[in-house]
Amino acid sequence: MINDIFSLLIEKRTFFLSLLTEHLFISLVSILIALAAGLVLGVFISEYQKSSKYVLGFVNFIYTIPSISLLGFLIPFSGIGNTTAIIALTIYALLPMVRNTHTGMTNIDEQIIEAAKGMGSTQSQILFKIKLPLAMPVIMSGLRNMATMTIALAGIASFIGAGGLGVAIYRGITTNNAAMTIAGSLLIALLAVVVDLLLGIVEKLTKRKSEKRHRKGFAAMVAVLACVALIGSNVLGGAGDKTIQIATKPMTEQYILGEMLKELVEQDTDLKVVLTQGVGGGTSNIEPAIEKGDFDLYPEYTGTGWNMVLKNESLYDESMFDSLKESYEKNVRLTWCGMYGFNNTYGLAVRKEIADKYHLKTYSDLAKVSNLLTFGAEYDFYEREDGYDALCDAYDFRFQKTSDMDIGLKYKAINQGKVDVMTIFTTDGQLSVSDIAVLIDDKQFYPSYMCGNVVRMDTLEKHPELKEVLKGLEGILDDKTMADLNYQVEGKGKEPKDVAHEFLKAKGFVR
Repeated sequence: MINDIFSLLIEKRTFFLSLLTEHLFISLVSILIALAAGLVLGVFISEYQKSSKYVLGFVNFIYTIPSISLLGFLIPFSGIGNTTAIIALTIYALLPMVRNTHTGMTNIDEQIIEAAKGMGSTQSQILFKIKLPLAMPVIMSGLRNMATMTIALAGIASFIGAGGLGVAIYRGITTNNAAMTIAGSLLIALLAVVVDLLLGIVEKLTKRKSEKRHRKGFAAMVAVLACVALIGSNVLGGAGDKTIQIATKPMTEQYILGEMLKELVEQDTDLKVVLTQGVGGGTSNIEPAIEKGDFDLYPEYTGTGWNMVLKNESLYDESMFDSLKESYEKNVRLTWCGMYGFNNTYGLAVRKEIADKYHLKTYSDLAKVSNLLTFGAEYDFYEREDGYDALCDAYDFRFQKTSDMDIGLKYKAINQGKVDVMTIFTTDGQLSVSDIAVLIDDKQFYPSYMCGNVVRMDTLEKHPELKEVLKGLEGILDDKTMADLNYQVEGKGKEPKDVAHEFLKAKGFVR
């Protein structure tokens, strides 16, 4: 495994360097904002002690909110991507800065303050020449803790489509690539250690007696952080008029489709593609973002669009496609363009030993013993119109227990006996190599989920050449081919980009 990790880091050094740059940018911008805001708040409540109970209480309360919940709360206001990640990380980083600034300034010997007043020092002079320099070691300790925590926590930013090393972790989990997951984790840990060591050096400078050195050490630290953040912002500079933003869900086949789209668009047009892979939450996060204009297009499934986006209660079949497309264009100014040809619908699978023990062939067979079994599915399945509740009503399932799992961990869970029954997609690459039995949907509960591209109408109007590229993808994949491509990533360890390129080359799309 160690050799695999080092080989991956060397082979994909450009990929990891890009993620590292993004991680630094997100983290350091958050640290700088929290540093400034935390110092101001800390100084304020130390000077006006009556306010400290309320301010510290509020900051403590915010700190107890789970990071996923905070990100979800912010998405409707600030969308997905780096901005929301920076806001969330800044909020979490405030507590150690406010608390340490307050603690450092309120624990200064009162006799020193009284002596300064007796010598005629003003309040401003006492604050900037006595209190802050004497409190600086405690403040620096808070900064070190805050910086390390922020860098580590920034890994979760990839869940909402932000950049950073969390992308590698999440992609590794989704595509069954343990080496990538560990590589991303190790780089985050290494980055946190390096930053902590650098701040430790600055902290030692602040413990020296000279006030001049206090100011120089602190100013140098702020300057370094600001320069790195500025460099990062230039590297990650905003998209221009000739840039198309493409998003994908956290699924292997979506990673492959995203790479196909990027390669074809950049080959056949003069457009530049920014590809945001594996946005956590899938449709629930991507759809609001594309309506807002954060993305221009993404691969979607017809049944998902019918139920999750348009909020229809009826189950979808392909005879409704014209109505689906018309509703998209009328209600959300999006359209469908480039239907790939494969149907990635839901299914149910049980562990082989369970199927053999209870002679399970169909969903109706499963219903008879469901009260003895544990059911597992990805998070959003329990909230879908055509998800868990509707499925249980249709087949009278009464599972003993349910389990929420990341989409990339389901097969590990069922192979290890953590769950007995789970949802699968009919194009899953791991279906053929897992010890499971896929049951027959004898009441034909699941709707059609044909895959195609959802794209902003104003993007097509602005870049009509994009429409020709998307139309060229019509019918290029079937269920079996898509499952095989997925398995090349999940089972054989190939990169989605390489799998996409090889397929397009075999089909004559690329040179």
